[in-house]
Amino acid sequence: MTAPLQGIRVLDLTNVLSGPFCCHQLAHFGAEVIKIEVPGRGDLARQLGADPELNAAGMGVSFLAQNAGKKSVTLNLKDPRGVDLFKALATTADVVVENFRPGVMDRLGVGFDTLKALNPRLVYCAISGFGQDGPMRAMPAYDQIVQGLSGVMSVTGDADSAPLRVGYPVADTIGGLTAAFAISTHLAGPRDAPVFLDVSMLEATLATMGWVVSNWLIAGQTPAAHGNENTTSAPSGAFRARDASLNIAANKDEQWQALCQVLGRDDLARHPDYATRELRKQNRYALKEAIEASLAARDAAEWVALLSRHGIPAGEILSVPDALAHPQVAERGMIASFDAVPGVDRPVRAVRTGIKANGRPPSVDTPPPELGRDTDDILEALGCDAATRAALRKEGVI
Repeated sequence: MTAPLQGIRVLDLTNVLSGPFCCHQLAHFGAEVIKIEVPGRGDLARQLGADPELNAAGMGVSFLAQNAGKKSVTLNLKDPRGVDLFKALATTADVVVENFRPGVMDRLGVGFDTLKALNPRLVYCAISGFGQDGPMRAMPAYDQIVQGLSGVMSVTGDADSAPLRVGYPVADTIGGLTAAFAISTHLAGPRDAPVFLDVSMLEATLATMGWVVSNWLIAGQTPAAHGNENTTSAPSGAFRARDASLNIAANKDEQWQALCQVLGRDDLARHPDYATRELRKQNRYALKEAIEASLAARDAAEWVALLSRHGIPAGEILSVPDALAHPQVAERGMIASFDAVPGVDRPVRAVRTGIKANGRPPSVDTPPPELGRDTDDILEALGCDAATRAALRKEGVI
């Protein structure tokens, strides 16, 4: 199968998460992604992660997670010679992705207005916390800051724990996915003029909160934190069984009736407090207590199997290791493995995109690169000879 982005060259000037995650998606669909990194230091993610030894080696877990399939070129964009080399490279590219604060690329002399004059078919994507204009454009943005400003934290947790941070960098990740979608959309178009894509992590996050946002915009209801309860239906949420909790989503009347049958609780099906969907929502906590009294007879996994056989949506609540080891994930090729990774003393496993095309998960052939691994090859192709590269390297330009 031909990769749909084969032949597309992407210059990735991004750091840490939102931008690298964006370019991670593009690489899996066949784009040649050239990661432009600061000489001697590289992406900050190279020093981030749960393993101090990998951090010290410049191959931190955070970097390994989303840079497979990319090339690494070191360029000092604060040196005019580095700027010239980047401009030459930009003439060969289809896409430039950066996640600096607004204005930084212009100050370096490689902003959109400069690059579009060199490459009239360029798709330029700038990912930032708050967008390229507006009163907060110059403010630094980290995932948790965006989670707080977007309202995500206000609806996460329950009345006792909110506001609560989502347990992974959801705003960064959404920003990266949004950028990858925007880039792919414009690559599919006629490309008869350069385009500047302004991706705001704050706005991208708000865009994914459709139901929550619309409760306020349309219904005038202030969104609140409801913990594991699904506010649109009941019984729907997390319920305690004998050994652990499980999720049950009996959202339809027929699922509710089936749940009562499986639990052997005809009394609940006949109870006037639970006769309609709205009444079950109003009395959800009493209903939950009654259901959990019955669930205490079996372990969570037993209930999931039994409820699923009767068409009632249910699932175990797993740890991350258990989720990754689950046959539904493990057997579908979601996890890539690289046995030999330069600079790393062990095999590296990382997740792919969560997409299959014609039954196969998009994948990349090469592991995450050591810092500057591809500098010589890429610059040689630009006409920069060995003697020039040696001099530039000695002076810290590459």
